[in-house]
Amino acid sequence: MREMSFTTLTEQDRKRNEYLDKTNHAPYFTIVMTGMGIVSLFTMFVLLGAF
Repeated sequence: MREMSFTTLTEQDRKRNEYLDKTNHAPYFTIVMTGMGIVSLFTMFVLLGAF
């Protein structure tokens, strides 16, 4: 493990942190839309199977 250094951030460190802040997020929109699609398909098949 690297040794911790508490110095001021360099420009390269700032760019790296900015990039990681933008890219390291869970895809909540995709997760919600997939869940809604699965529920909708299940509901459709149940309704079609009832008739």
